[in-house]
Order: sequence, then structure tokens, then C-alpha cells
Amino acid sequence: MRRRSRPGPAARDRQCSKWARPSAATRTTIGAAPVAKKKLSGWRRLRVAVTNRIARALVQLVARLPLPVLHRLGHVVGWAFIHWPNRQRRNALINLRLCFPHLEIPELIRLRDRNLVEFGKTYLEIGYLWQRPLDQVHALVREVRGAEFLQRPPGRGLIVLSPHLGAWELAGLHLARQGPTAIFYKPQRYLDDLILTARRRCGAQLAPITARGIRVLVQALERGDYVGVLPDQEPKEDKGAVFAPLFGIPAYTMLLVNRLARRTGAPVIFMFAERLPDAAGFRMHCIPAPDGIDSADDLVAATALNRGIAQCVSICPEQYVWPYKRFRRRPKGLRGVYSGPLADARVLALLDSLAPRAGASVAAVGGSTPEG
Repeated sequence: MRRRSRPGPAARDRQCSKWARPSAATRTTIGAAPVAKKKLSGWRRLRVAVTNRIARALVQLVARLPLPVLHRLGHVVGWAFIHWPNRQRRNALINLRLCFPHLEIPELIRLRDRNLVEFGKTYLEIGYLWQRPLDQVHALVREVRGAEFLQRPPGRGLIVLSPHLGAWELAGLHLARQGPTAIFYKPQRYLDDLILTARRRCGAQLAPITARGIRVLVQALERGDYVGVLPDQEPKEDKGAVFAPLFGIPAYTMLLVNRLARRTGAPVIFMFAERLPDAAGFRMHCIPAPDGIDSADDLVAATALNRGIAQCVSICPEQYVWPYKRFRRRPKGLRGVYSGPLADARVLALLDSLAPRAGASVAAVGGSTPEG
């Protein structure tokens, strides 16, 4: 029997390119195999299609407005979140209370309210960043602090972590402008085409959250390229995550960054775009990752990752996505925190009744035990 030869690197690259071609059916991302999506019923499929059309029209409409106008509208949206009891307002207060227990209640409420205003600005400016000409978008970066950390070591790639802080879409575009870049990407049900087109505008290669997507990241680092990852999303329950402290609270934390750094020897930095007052643009921050992020000990590595996130957040805490349910998955024995009343006073009373168990240390509950 004739033995079939294995393809060489060039042939494998051509295969990756073949996988990369997006189809209307799968909307796959560049550089990876098609991502299987759940089949929707006829009614749900129609609802998704209609929602996508409406959302796309709104994004394109909003993108026509000047950035100062968008930020003023974002302020109005934030005002509505502040004065109307809702889950985003409640979740932001819960997260801030857990992460900053030393703050007095009035100071905590003021920080939450500033955060909701920035939350409104974040989502109204996204269309502008996606749709406006690239020269206009890049011109919004007024300053880059720590630019020397963005330089790749000779012959090695660089892992760049951008938390959901400030304008993370701008951080991704700025990274891709520096050189060949692969970005880890979670396919979306809504506006997926628009997001993909926007993030590819500077030539970024998007790798979905699959095994093949991870191989794309490894190959990019081995070529000496940049790899971008959003490090603060809660991963799925599997062997690739552990509980590690984030502001002292056990947070289910990805190990992907650690695996990439250990396998390729690539250094790791954090980068985010801080929003300046009065729609004056953005300040880019580049910060080296804390020691231990490439440790063979999973808990040490995940703790270093979260320490880096906290360091970034401390620069402009009002611009972090505090409404996100970052502590949704809890270690065994700890009660969930994102439920119950919406009124501020009742939320705080409930948290106080759960203390200290609501924020038990990772050491007390076991570093890598997910909630059953």
C-alpha cells in the first residue's frame, strides 16, 4: 500500500487559508475551521435575522455621529441606567462592593454611577470605531504609555492581553496596526459579520475559541507575530481554568495565556485604551504582565493574570465593565451573588448578610474546584 506523505509547513498554511474562507452559512473566522452553530427553529431564526438587520442599521446610523455627540448620548444612556432599577446597575454595584469593600457606601454609589455613564459611552462609540475610516480611528490615540513594551523580542511573538476596560475595540485595532496579529475571538449570534469585518480592517487574523483556533494562536507566536486575547471573560467549565483571586474574590480564570506563554516562550503584556474626558480621544497603556504568569503552577499563573487585570483596572476603575457577571461561577459552598432585588439598599443589605462567605478567599475554598 502506498504510504501517504504528511504535508509540509507550506501545505499546512494553505490548508489554514482554505479553512479561513468564510461562508454565509457558518460565518467562520479567519485561520480556523468552521464553527458549528446550534440550529435554530424557524421563528428564532427569523427573530435573529430581524434583530441583526435592526442592530446593523442602528450601528451604521450611530457611526455617522461625531464622537463628542456619541459620548453625550452615552451619558444620557448611563443616566437612564442609574435612575431605572435594572440588572446592569445591580450587578455593577455587587461587583464593586465585593472588589472594594473598604469604600464607604456613598463613595461606592458614586463610583457605580460614573461607571454606568462610561458603560453607555463604551457601547455608543463602538459603531464609530467599527465604521469610521481607519485614519480617523487611529488619530484618536493621543498618547501611548509604555510603548516600549509593545516591541516584540527578536524571533519571538508577543501575547497582548486587553481586558474589557475603556475602548477594547480600539486596543485591538491599535495592536493589529503594529504588525501581523492573531486575535482570539468568540463568534457572536448578533452582528457577527459586522464585528468580523471591523476587527479585520487592520489585517488581524481572527481565531475562534476552538482547538483549531488555539493552534492558530500557537502558529502565530511561533512565527513571531502578535496574539491578542481578552483575558477577563469567564471560561467554560473544563480543565482549562481554575479559581484564582481577582481583587481578593475567587474568579474562574482561563489558563490559555499560561499555556501559550509556556509553549512558545512569548512574553506577555497588558494593553488597554483609556477614554479621555470631553471626547478628547484615548490614552493607550502598555504594562508588562506580573511575574508568574508563565508558572508551571496553574494557581500561581492565574493569580498573576488577575493581578495584571487589577493593575489595569486601578488606573481607570470607572471604565471597567462592572455590569458583567464576572463571579457568576462560584466555588463549591459559596452562594451565587447575581440574583435578588434591584434596589441599591436591598442589594447592599443582601451582600452584607452573605459576608464574609460571599467573598471567601480562594485558599479557603480550594483553588481549582468549580461549582457543581
